[in-house]
Amino acid sequence: MSASIRGLRRTDLEHGIVQISLDLRTIDDALRMAAIAMEAGADWLEIGTPLAMAEGAHAVRRLREEYPHTPLVADLKIMDGGYGEATMYAEAGADAVVVMSRAFDATIQRVCEAGADHGLLVMGDDLGAEDYVAEARRMEALGVGMVLHHIGHDHRSVHRELRLSPLTDLPAIVAATTVPVQAVGGLSIEQAVQCPTIGAGVVVFGAPLAIDDETSFTIPEGDLPRVLGDAIARVHATPVPQPVARPVARREGS
Repeated sequence: MSASIRGLRRTDLEHGIVQISLDLRTIDDALRMAAIAMEAGADWLEIGTPLAMAEGAHAVRRLREEYPHTPLVADLKIMDGGYGEATMYAEAGADAVVVMSRAFDATIQRVCEAGADHGLLVMGDDLGAEDYVAEARRMEALGVGMVLHHIGHDHRSVHRELRLSPLTDLPAIVAATTVPVQAVGGLSIEQAVQCPTIGAGVVVFGAPLAIDDETSFTIPEGDLPRVLGDAIARVHATPVPQPVARPVARREGS
């Protein structure tokens, strides 16, 4: 496992850092994209949900072999069986796992217990929440180490007229929590680079920059190394403000 990111704090993020989402179908494609990403200056690599479904924990093991010191995020979208699933990927070499906020409290707590036992950063994904701010507070109270604010691809696609963006609620989520916050879901490069200025210092690049689109799960053609390198450099140069947030009370048993 790489140097632990479990205890990451907002104050550790003076400037933005970049996580590349490997939303691909094969380990070979993931390794090829990871090489491009690391050469371009990426900080973290994400085993995207398609890759986790297609290749399982084997993808984590291969990426760990290639990148022994790079934080690896497993986007498992855990909904149940939290301790066992998180442990499986921790043992394969993951540094972080994603649990869904729509899961029961017990599942989120069990993932957080696995995080404590195995040194994992637990990221709580608010996809589908009715009240994003309340959900962020709930997840932090349950013990997650990062809130992932997520507007899903299908929802955005069906409701294009609404111009849905995670930037809409991001400032309120950052203000309501004390843990690091991440925003994903259809952001352009320009929008993604804005995230650190709002207080969300870990920026994710996936489709359509690092991945061709969110249905083909392929690597885009063109001058990807240059475009990605320029985008990453801009994020690295963007300071992260340190907003004052109210303390979050932990729930009993978390």
